[in-house]
Amino acid sequence: MDIEELSQRYAGKFLLRSEIPLEPSLFERLLTDHFFTVKPSIRKTWLHYECQRCGNRKRSLFGHIPAQRSLPAQVYCRKCIEMGRVIDRSPLYEWTGPDYEWPLYSNPCTWDGALTAVQEDAAQRIVQAIRNHEQELLTWAVCGAGKTEMLYPGITESLKQGKRICIATPRADVVRELLPRLRSAFSGVTCQGLYGGSPEKEGSAQMMVATTHQLLRYKHAFDVMIIDEVDAFPYTHDPTLAFAAHRARREKGTLIYLTATPAADDQVRMSLGKLPHVFVPKRFHNHPLPVPILRMIPRLKKDLAEARLPESFIKWLMNRKNRERQVLIFVNSIKLAEVLTNRLAANLVQSTIKAVHASDANREENVQQFRDKRLDILVTTTILERGVTFPSIDVAILDAGSAVFGEQALVQIAGRAGRSPHDPTGEVVFFHDGKTDAMIEAVKAIQKMNKRGGFL
Repeated sequence: MDIEELSQRYAGKFLLRSEIPLEPSLFERLLTDHFFTVKPSIRKTWLHYECQRCGNRKRSLFGHIPAQRSLPAQVYCRKCIEMGRVIDRSPLYEWTGPDYEWPLYSNPCTWDGALTAVQEDAAQRIVQAIRNHEQELLTWAVCGAGKTEMLYPGITESLKQGKRICIATPRADVVRELLPRLRSAFSGVTCQGLYGGSPEKEGSAQMMVATTHQLLRYKHAFDVMIIDEVDAFPYTHDPTLAFAAHRARREKGTLIYLTATPAADDQVRMSLGKLPHVFVPKRFHNHPLPVPILRMIPRLKKDLAEARLPESFIKWLMNRKNRERQVLIFVNSIKLAEVLTNRLAANLVQSTIKAVHASDANREENVQQFRDKRLDILVTTTILERGVTFPSIDVAILDAGSAVFGEQALVQIAGRAGRSPHDPTGEVVFFHDGKTDAMIEAVKAIQKMNKRGGFL
């Protein structure tokens, strides 16, 4: 393996020795010649420890390995242990050899679609941010506005300049959704996907699609860093992920955020002029967002606890305006997803029904079956609340008043319906046993977006 190959594989990486599958003799030679540089994995001060991979400084998130015979006591980081254990006496390695020269493309985009005027304006703002090496840009676009397609001109501009791009998202389901679309849109460009359990492990392509956790293995790697669904869990709840995203960007790189439901802090920054942004208030097919219907079921929680299907819910399923549509049903727990699926299968014997959740070993297969229209109904937890597109569905939430369904989650879930220009008016129903502020605010937010889009 020559230096150019090594550079492509390891430039911009920040790895444990176990993640560098090179023969010991070659690796030692590369260390001696300063192609790899040793970095301490855990920095110690008299006040605290700091993990150099994930930035963790919480003392409670460090573990201790007692001394054993000739081995001294060791400290390890529990915060990022799922990515491989970082131990204070086992260093990290950073590639400090020559940078890899990524190819330049004259016309890399093979997508044959066209952007609307509103999409084009947003896309050109993204291109401008990349050309001018702007540090941050937030793209605020309603659910179904076509955020992915709006990225294509910016990605094209980056590839023409020989830049490296990463699209990071908090959830593996979204990586699996985006990867084939990007490979089709840029068919001549190397593109890899990284997430827990992904078949691809190397992460050395010019265009990467990855979960935000995977960014912990990168340092100054990407000229353009795109964070999709920046307001989503776990990105918003785990400062490690923002730390990793900023470190993975090159010094003069551009960080682009995508969201349909900006977090409150970002909205404040935008209003103060401290966060450059572009706003897209309407869907690409120029139809309004479906406004949820709130339907009261007084005994809802009791019915669900006793594995009974509420009569009004069954009536809605049977009497929908368009029975040709598939149905996506959201619930607040894995247990309820499984119970509800069994009850529905027993009551709707003519329908094909499955459930998906984070612990489902067949999750990817079941989602694909729904996508291929081999399922009539898919019951899901919040894992499918965002980042996935199904062309013709109705959406229901059972127990929409649950604390699991905050305002942003409700807006995102409602945004799964009506995404196709051939069927832009899917139904959205929130079944509840008492209105919550989150439900009321979600409906107001959707109505506000429709007004800003010129529909009210």
